Amino acid sequence: MHTLLEAIGKTPLVRLQRVAPPDAASIFIKLEYYNPTGSYKDRMALSIIDGAERRGVLKPGVRVVEYTGGSTGSSLAMVCAVKGYRFTPVSSDAFSREKLDTMRAMGAEPIVVPSVNGAITPDLWVRMKEEIARQAAQPDTFWSDQFNNDDVLEGYAGIAREVLDELGTGIAAFCGAVGTAGMIVGVSRTFKAAGCRARIVALEPAGSPLITTGKAGAHRVEGTGAGFWPPHLKREDYDEARAIDEEEGRAMARRLAMEEGIFAGTSTGLNVVAAIQLAKELGPDATVVTVAVDSGLKYLAGDLYSA
Repeated sequence: MHTLLEAIGKTPLVRLQRVAPPDAASIFIKLEYYNPTGSYKDRMALSIIDGAERRGVLKPGVRVVEYTGGSTGSSLAMVCAVKGYRFTPVSSDAFSREKLDTMRAMGAEPIVVPSVNGAITPDLWVRMKEEIARQAAQPDTFWSDQFNNDDVLEGYAGIAREVLDELGTGIAAFCGAVGTAGMIVGVSRTFKAAGCRARIVALEPAGSPLITTGKAGAHRVEGTGAGFWPPHLKREDYDEARAIDEEEGRAMARRLAMEEGIFAGTSTGLNVVAAIQLAKELGPDATVVTVAVDSGLKYLAGDLYSA
């Protein structure tokens, strides 16, 4: 291995044991917190930066900017540190302090947009987008634009290829929480190209059910529910959308840690709540796959694990 970037991907896939219900489908979960910054966003960040370099829009002396709930910022900070680029993330105090501190530790210079009472709201995303537009307009700047950049999809396709290598094409369902929607779209298209007919289920917090009902709202599930339709998400890329109760997701995150040793964040809890629903519906002969998005170490300063 020549650089840290070669450590991205090839994460473990494990079967849930104690939280999985009896007489239901097998549930496998991809442990994406084994990536260098503890998140599957490392895959996306590397794909974006590599793609920009290939096209010649990113070169020495150009600054990278992005607006982010935190994990994308940490991942881009790491990739930019390895490759020698300056990085300015636009984030907010609505997201975990650990994520902002991680970005700073790796040399990034965050711009923090204040929230209202720590909530992730549609208005917060609007103000973050306004700030990133100001930053992107400056000379010698590359906006990675995670919500629109198609390099994101290739980054996440690696999850699907690794799952298919281990389980084959007989997977009955795959579910995942939607932020940029890059992960679920990248997996969906890769599955389809390989002949896998898994049911693709897009998830969102019930407090901001924009995909399922068209109405955005406030919530605290970082990395999801941006309050607008994610441009990557096309109707042909998923079979169903489900809104998952945030408190159920938080409780499941704690159960995963205590009963499975899987230490992850709230969006992972949402993923597993939905995977269990699907496992009960599909029955014992089926296989359901989901993702442990990031590490619980990113949430220790908040109330997820102190509640």
